[in-house]
Amino acid sequence: MDDPRWLTDEEQQAWRPLAALLFRLPAALDAQLQRDAQVTHFEYLVLASLSEAPDRSLRMSDLAAMASGSLSRLSHVVSRLERRGWVRRESCPSDGRFINAVLTDAGWDKVTETAPGHVEAVRKLIVEALDPEEFRALGAACAHILDRL
Repeated sequence: MDDPRWLTDEEQQAWRPLAALLFRLPAALDAQLQRDAQVTHFEYLVLASLSEAPDRSLRMSDLAAMASGSLSRLSHVVSRLERRGWVRRESCPSDGRFINAVLTDAGWDKVTETAPGHVEAVRKLIVEALDPEEFRALGAACAHILDRL
């Protein structure tokens, strides 16, 4: 077995704030959405993804991938959103073996009502904490890490 490749002091100094951010940022975004719109961050990601899709409709499997969640978790969330009247399920018109999640008009209203507060939270917590060059670099760094995941 190879010896571990321990992080250097410099790498530790970069890693620890990132590790803390990975816990604290989702909690902060979720708290804002719960407080202001009574939705979780994951529910909002589902609604927002559907709002941007053609015909406001996506296969459940594609929606799970876009929202970075499992199909099982998505199914539970879509059930909650259905009970609220924001989403409905229907057979995929191009392949009946699949189920689509479809954003209802009430769901569209919820997204458009919720988006301004969420965007303001993102702007306040992230965008305004960095200068434009740092923000672009952050986006590029995150894309590289996501490619490995």
